[in-house]
Amino acid sequence: MLEGPHSRFDEFFTLLRIMADFLRGFRVLHFVGPCVTVFGSARIKTDSADYELARRMGAGIARLGFTVMTGGGPGIMEAANRGAREAGGCSVGCNIRLPHEQRPNDYLDRCVTLYYFFVRKMLLVKYSYAFVVMPGGAGTLDELFDALTLIQTGKIKNFPIVVLGTAYWRELITLLEKMARLGMIAESDRRLIFVTDSVEKALAHIREKAIEPFGLRRVVRRHFPWLGEQGLKTAGS
Repeated sequence: MLEGPHSRFDEFFTLLRIMADFLRGFRVLHFVGPCVTVFGSARIKTDSADYELARRMGAGIARLGFTVMTGGGPGIMEAANRGAREAGGCSVGCNIRLPHEQRPNDYLDRCVTLYYFFVRKMLLVKYSYAFVVMPGGAGTLDELFDALTLIQTGKIKNFPIVVLGTAYWRELITLLEKMARLGMIAESDRRLIFVTDSVEKALAHIREKAIEPFGLRRVVRRHFPWLGEQGLKTAGS
């Protein structure tokens, strides 16, 4: 798609493939309920402290009543999905088709595999009331700043962004402070990110900034058993 202009015929079929990706995502994820999306590296191993932190975070998010959403792959994504599953919550993933195939992890109640990265990013944002960013690489940075920019520009509501891992993200936080000091971003933009090492503080922040302001309420789920016995629902749904 991005290697340059094509014939109008080819561009039309590219548009159809993009639309098919969106339709596939909407169909699979329509009933998952309010989500919290967890971003982080696929390269984290199961014996890593970050893996265990993500697992605990996934379990805590599920206990709040949210569906845990990730990119569906290994590493941090698997850990968060695993934590949600072990806590009796709902766990979903938006996997991506890559030249070296990324297999969906084994802890997903629902999963959609997509061709286009930008469709995947949109779906990871669309269903979420909060974002948790854990140690990761270029893709994680892309996802963090995509969410931050959408909130900053008012394209989505003021959903909380939690960054876990003060040591790992120290230089990035310093850069954001410098950007605010030089007027490249507003001080209020910098405060959109909550940085902590504590799962408990992260969950308290999500509860305060996502559940109460957006009118989410606890419900008993009867029609979709795979979602778990209890979860959150928007006031008008």
